[in-house]
Amino acid sequence: MTRAQDSFTFTVGKLDAGMAILLGDRAHLIEFPSILLPPGATTGSIVNIAVHQNVAQERKRDHEFWSLQQDILETFGSDSPENPQLEVRNVTQTSVTLEWPPIKLATAKLRSLDIYKNGQRLASIPNALNNFSTKLSGLSVDTQYSFQLLLRTSAGTYPSNLIRVRTHTIADTSGISVCFANVTDGVLLENAKLALKEMRAKWSDKIQIDTTHFVCTTPAVTPTGAQPAGGIAAPPGAEYQRALQLSIPVVQPQWILACHSEKKMVPISGYYLGVTPPASSGYSQRPQSMSQASLPSTSATHKNSASRQSLPTIRRPTPPSATPQGPIDEEEEGEQPLPPKPSLSEMKHKSSGTMDRNFKFPTSLTQAQAVPPVPSLPTQAPAPEHEHEAGPTRANEDDMTPVAVVVPSSVEVPPPPPVEKETRKSFVESEDGEEEVGETVEIDLR
Repeated sequence: MTRAQDSFTFTVGKLDAGMAILLGDRAHLIEFPSILLPPGATTGSIVNIAVHQNVAQERKRDHEFWSLQQDILETFGSDSPENPQLEVRNVTQTSVTLEWPPIKLATAKLRSLDIYKNGQRLASIPNALNNFSTKLSGLSVDTQYSFQLLLRTSAGTYPSNLIRVRTHTIADTSGISVCFANVTDGVLLENAKLALKEMRAKWSDKIQIDTTHFVCTTPAVTPTGAQPAGGIAAPPGAEYQRALQLSIPVVQPQWILACHSEKKMVPISGYYLGVTPPASSGYSQRPQSMSQASLPSTSATHKNSASRQSLPTIRRPTPPSATPQGPIDEEEEGEQPLPPKPSLSEMKHKSSGTMDRNFKFPTSLTQAQAVPPVPSLPTQAPAPEHEHEAGPTRANEDDMTPVAVVVPSSVEVPPPPPVEKETRKSFVESEDGEEEVGETVEIDLR
C-alpha cells in the first residue's frame, strides 16, 4: 500500500481580493486564501501545501456535543407541565366558585390560562401563577353548566378535567357562605350559627372568594373575630370596607334566621344594615311594618275630615225671585224686622260677568212698555193689633204668591242687525245648586 503524499506543490497564479489562484502539476486549479500563504509569496511563487486529519480534536468535539445533549434532555426533557385539576368549591343559585391546585409548568413558560363554560371561552384567569380560584356569577337558577380550564404553555396545551354542576334552587340554602363581623347580641349570633349549621351552610371570620353575605349589626371593627363585642364604639373595620369594595351585601343576622324559618332563600331587601328587619315568626313577634307605620291613623283622618266640614261654605247671592216665600209668623215680624231686599241692580252688580253700566243703548217706547217695574217689598211687616186678627192675616199671607220678574226675552222683538260688540253673560246660582241665566235686555235698533 502506497503511503499518501504528505504535501502538494502549487504555483501561485493570481492574487485578487484576498484570494490566490494556485495551479497544480496536473493543471489543477484551486482558490486559496492569500492570508495563509507564506510571507513574501507573490505571483509565480511555488508553495507546498500539506493536509492532515486531527483525530484527537474530532473525538473531543464529539464528546462535548453529546454531553450537551444529555444535559438538555435531563433539564428540559424529563419533566413536562401537568394538566390542571378543576374542582367545585361552592354553588349558589346564581354563581359557581371553582378552584384548582397551583399549576405545574416544569421548565415551560406560561402563555395563558383560560376558563371555558359550556365549551366556549369565558375569560382568562388573571395572575394565573398566584391565583388558584375564580367565581362565576350571573348564572340562571337550577341550570346545569359545564366548566373546563385550558393551560397554554411554551411546551404545548394542557386541558383540565371537565366538570358539570347544576345551580341551586330557591329552596336550597346550602350555598350560603357568610362572614361574621361585629354582632352586639351574643344570643342572636349563636342562633345564627346554629341555623347555618342546620342549613349545611358555611361561615368564617374573614372574607373569602365564595363569601355570599357579610353579617353584622354595626360596621365597627370586631376585636375578637366573630365573638360579640358588647357594643364597643369603633370605626368601621377593614372587613366591612372590603365587603363594600367587593359588592358583598351587608345584612343583619335576622336574615339567616328568616332563611332557616322559611326554608328557602329570603330576599335581603328588608335585612340590610340600618334597616329595621321584620321579625321572624319563630323567634319573636312581628312588629308593625314600615308601610303601616308611615300611614296616618284613623283618628287623625277623622279629625282632618271634621276640620274640613267645620269650614264655612261659600255662598253666592241669589235673586229674590228664586227664594221661596212662606208664611211669616207675626210674633217674629214684630220682634225682628225683615232685612231690606236688595234691588235688581245691586244683584246684577254683585254677580260675575255683568254688563258695564256706562254702556247704554237708545231707549224706545216699546221697551219702556214691555219691561214692567219691579215692585219693592215692604221692609217691615205691621205688628198685629188684636189676637183674633192673627188668623186671617196668616191666611192672607199664605195666599200671597211671590212676585215674578218678567224676562224681556219673552217679548217678540225683531233681531237687531249684526253689530260687533261684546256679549257678556251673568249667571246666578240658585239655592238648588243650578246655574240660571241672569236678566238680559234686547233692544230694537231700528
